[in-house]
Amino acid sequence: MKTKLAVFDIDGTIFRSQLIVELVKGLIEEGIFPKNLNEEIESEYLSWVERRGTFVNYIDKVVAVYIKNIKGVSQKDLNRAIKEIVKTEKDKIYVYTRELIKDLKKKNYCLLAISGSPYEIVSEFSKTLGFDYYFGTEFEKINRIYTGKINTNTFSLKADILQSFIKKHKYKLKNSVGVGDSEVDISMLELVNNPIAFNPSKGLAEYAKKKKWKLIVERKNVIYDLKEFKFTS
Repeated sequence: MKTKLAVFDIDGTIFRSQLIVELVKGLIEEGIFPKNLNEEIESEYLSWVERRGTFVNYIDKVVAVYIKNIKGVSQKDLNRAIKEIVKTEKDKIYVYTRELIKDLKKKNYCLLAISGSPYEIVSEFSKTLGFDYYFGTEFEKINRIYTGKINTNTFSLKADILQSFIKKHKYKLKNSVGVGDSEVDISMLELVNNPIAFNPSKGLAEYAKKKKWKLIVERKNVIYDLKEFKFTS
C-alpha cells in the first residue's frame, strides 16, 4: 500500500505548455470549434509575447473561448480529440519534474495531479505519466452533451481538494511532496512537508523565498537549484 503522497500542478509544472491551450487549438484543428477562433486567440497571444498584455489575460481568453464553444459538443467527440492531442503533446514535459515523478514512483509514493484545466484532458495526460489520481475542472453534461456550465472549478480549490483527498484516503503528510509554479499553488504547497516552487511566477518565488522552500528553475538544458536570487523590476 502506498503511504506517502506527492501532489503536482500540471500546466507549467510538468507540461511545458497549458493543457487548456493545446485542447482549444486541437478542437479548432479538428473542426469541433470554429476555425475563426484562431484569430481571436492569436491576437491575445501576440499581445502577451509582445509585452503589451499579460499571460493571465491570454489564458483567460483561451478559457473563455473554451467555455463558450464547448456548449453542444458531445463527450464522444471531445474524448476522441483529446486522445489525439495527448498522443502528440505527452512528451513535451520538463526534465526536472519528469525525473522527480519517476523517482517518487520508485519510492512508492501515491501521485496526485490537480489542475485547473478540463478534467477530460487532465485525466488522459496524467495517465500517460502513471498518476494514481487526478482532478481537473468538471463541466456539466446532459445526455453526454456539454452545456457550457462548470460543475467544479479546480483552479482556485487546490488546497480544498488536497485536504478532502487526504481525509478520504487517510494519507499522512509526513514526507509529502508538492510541486507548483504559480501563486494559485501556494495554499496547496503549504499543506505538504516538502514544497517545491518550480519555474515559479514572481509571486510564488517571493513567497517560497520567504518560507525557505526549495526553488527550482529549468532553463533550456540546465536545471538550477536556487539558494539566493534577486528580483528584477
